[in-house]
Amino acid sequence: MAIDAASLAAALAPEGTLDALGPEFDRLGHRYSGKVRENFSHQGRRTIVVTDRISAFDVVLGTIPFKGQVLNAVATHWFERTAAVFPNHLVAVPDPQAVIAIECTPIPVEMVVRGYLTGVSSTSIWRAYERGERSFCGHALPDGLRKHERLRENLVTPSTKAAKGDHDESVAKDVLFDRGIVTPEVFERLERAALELFAFGQAEAALRGLILVDTKYELGVAPDGRVVLIDEIHTPDSSRYWYADGYDAALAAGEDPRALDKEFVRRWLVARGFSGEGPPPPLTPEIRSEAAQRYVELALGAAGPAVRARCRVAAAATATQPRSALTSPQAPRGADAHPRPRPRTWGEECRAGP
Repeated sequence: MAIDAASLAAALAPEGTLDALGPEFDRLGHRYSGKVRENFSHQGRRTIVVTDRISAFDVVLGTIPFKGQVLNAVATHWFERTAAVFPNHLVAVPDPQAVIAIECTPIPVEMVVRGYLTGVSSTSIWRAYERGERSFCGHALPDGLRKHERLRENLVTPSTKAAKGDHDESVAKDVLFDRGIVTPEVFERLERAALELFAFGQAEAALRGLILVDTKYELGVAPDGRVVLIDEIHTPDSSRYWYADGYDAALAAGEDPRALDKEFVRRWLVARGFSGEGPPPPLTPEIRSEAAQRYVELALGAAGPAVRARCRVAAAATATQPRSALTSPQAPRGADAHPRPRPRTWGEECRAGP
């Protein structure tokens, strides 16, 4: 599944992606800017605009074409699919790059669930294991495990929510209790919810030939006192996905499984000496193009046809275009010499008016 070359080439331009939001958005309410999302709170509701920004190692790196559409469509799909498993904050989806949600008080902990021994960051479970550590966030790990190997059971490895500009910290649950971040009773509810959501996501991904490797969940308290899922769920930003086909062979050969998430961007950064400290290397057009392609592939692979109704670029993607065309500035010849117009972003539509 590929994005037509002309659409992608146009979207690679600075004005082709949604990054900063102008003052015209302030009418939506009190603004809070996250790494990827712009949040506007007003009268018990939160409007969340999903930009095209990409971050890694808690640092914003730039923008990826169509990323906001994909994230919003995938998260919305999973919010709807898991509503019977655990309640969430979703109210409405007014635009491919925005949702309206219940205004909740965030619980200051990320519930990270891991099914495999993997990761490239210095705080990942694999890096800890590689250093010889056999306890991770309170979980004992046996000797003899291989990189990317499936764990004996899914593990909840909570992470603190760091202040803006700082790095999150993976900790054992007892540390959360000692710091007064959550009580044991609240954590038990969060842990049970995270494991149920992850098991559901793994089962759904398996039906589509994918492996949901790990993910993170954020939860909050709604005005009526309910604990609900917030932010996002099972997106390529919050989760790792591998293709099931070829996983066993890659594991046996000591190779990285084929992935559909932003992990390859992290690997690209690490290969260039960046893992969160100092200035990051600028994203090249090639890495941005590849990232855009992977995001769209995952949207259709993990969420399927349901995404088409909400994600304009996924609906316009064609299965016949070769991947090599992504990095070509020229449109293909013949029948595709007149490509579809590039879908307008939320920001372009807001500036253009009705």
